[in-house]
Amino acid sequence: MHCPFCGANETKVVDSRLVAEGQQVRRRRECIACHERYTTFEIAELLMPRLIKADGSRQPFDEDKLRAGIQRALEKRPVSVEDVEACINRIKHRLRATGERELPSRQLGEEVMAALRKLDQVAYVRFASVYRSFQDINEFREEIERLSEEDKAGG
Repeated sequence: MHCPFCGANETKVVDSRLVAEGQQVRRRRECIACHERYTTFEIAELLMPRLIKADGSRQPFDEDKLRAGIQRALEKRPVSVEDVEACINRIKHRLRATGERELPSRQLGEEVMAALRKLDQVAYVRFASVYRSFQDINEFREEIERLSEEDKAGG
């Protein structure tokens, strides 16, 4: 690390501490040349994979777009902001855990549907109706029946 005061290449770490609930490391450093001290913060750089759209185009992962889609599905539903944020964090973690640099956008859609299915079934059906382009009431009915059967089998 270069000293911000004199530009020297050699510095030493005087103290390190975890901050931000263990998500960052705060380091006190001292320049070997000028003996000035300064603080740096270190965080892990976790890159989200790019998404490959159905038409083959690629775009960066957009957390705001993900949040907006989930919130739209959850509109007027009794789900806390904390639960929504935890859901978004789980989805991001699962996408990063693939280790891939690019993923089909369809995979993100499936992750969102799986998360909403656990979070709120009404929101799940809302999202699924748009995501899967339901054409008529029968497709809604079939999805609701599938949910009911899974609830009976699982519980």
